[in-house]
Amino acid sequence: QVQLVESGGGLVQTGGSLRLSCAASGFTFNSYSMGWFRQAPGKEREFVAAISWSGARIYYVDSVKGRCTISRDNAKNTVYLQMNSLKPEDTAVYYCARTSSPISFSSNSRNYNYWGQGTLVTVSS
Repeated sequence: QVQLVESGGGLVQTGGSLRLSCAASGFTFNSYSMGWFRQAPGKEREFVAAISWSGARIYYVDSVKGRCTISRDNAKNTVYLQMNSLKPEDTAVYYCARTSSPISFSSNSRNYNYWGQGTLVTVSS
């Protein structure tokens, strides 16, 4: 079965960095785009970044452009989110997700059908 397991969250001060990892299993990883989403307390889940199966296509939400880098290692079945210059408003549970179709590349959560359990990122001011 498909499994996505995030790690790397934690408590960091404003301006700090974290690298989130998402280990995938149960499917042909290099056939699917992957995405990172986040959900802050009291807010809806929002898109953060997406990467195509080959890594050739990447897309970020405007609020993280220049501060975050999504990448993947298809040999390790892992997708990463490097986050720099963190701000208190980045505090959220971060989820990785897999698109429902191998040809999909999307920022819309409706196009993702498998989700990890999430990892909490807390940025203190």
